[in-house]
Amino acid sequence: MLAGTEVNEVWGVGRRIGAQLQEAGVKTILDLVKLDPATVKRRWSVVLERTVRELQGTPCLGFDDQPAPKQEIACTRSFGHPVTDLADLNEAITEFASRASEKLRKQNIHAGQVLVFIRTSPFRQQDKQYSRSTVVPLRRPTDDSRAICQAALMGLASIYQPGYRYATAGVMLLALSDANFEQYELTLEDDAAWLREAEGPRLMHALDAVNKRYARGSLLLASAGLAGDRRIWGMKQERKTPGYTTCWADMPIVRA
Repeated sequence: MLAGTEVNEVWGVGRRIGAQLQEAGVKTILDLVKLDPATVKRRWSVVLERTVRELQGTPCLGFDDQPAPKQEIACTRSFGHPVTDLADLNEAITEFASRASEKLRKQNIHAGQVLVFIRTSPFRQQDKQYSRSTVVPLRRPTDDSRAICQAALMGLASIYQPGYRYATAGVMLLALSDANFEQYELTLEDDAAWLREAEGPRLMHALDAVNKRYARGSLLLASAGLAGDRRIWGMKQERKTPGYTTCWADMPIVRA
């Protein structure tokens, strides 16, 4: 099989390296297996050397059974049109924080800090330039969209400056930790506040279930606004690929 398969069929052997191997007389995978790994490294690259060693039966790359835990989760967007009003930025930041919180719950992790940033477009030289970010610590790690959005909006209010045409904004969740481990503390607030927080996981589960069944955005926080696709900060999607398999309106129609 090795003798009957061209060297270009090896994963990672591109057109350029394949042509060089052909010129060197290495036409099949069997010819590649017979090469000296040190010579391959010196003449081509360490990547091809590892490939040769793997073909010779020496493992060089181990399997990643469990990916490294995430250090941050981000949701950032460039606006379809410049945004100047704080109310519009509040809607955008709420949307971004909500999506990032949804990612937290899917991965069963909590966030301990919320970073929010806004900036103008560096490509619009005629506009005044401004870029700021801030980190808001949470009282305790959480995946609750309400707490995370509240922190994000507090951060936005502290860095927002009127008179600028903002082009990009985003939310990053930091200090991530496993949701299965929690540092408990004394309950110093009243019973009503404690009950509201205790009901958070059930509420978030219901929120995700509704949006999963009826499409994202079916149920959202009030500060995200109700304008939907008419929001001024929405992305431009005139060139978006139609959803042939997920949207009835985009399904292709074949006529005889």
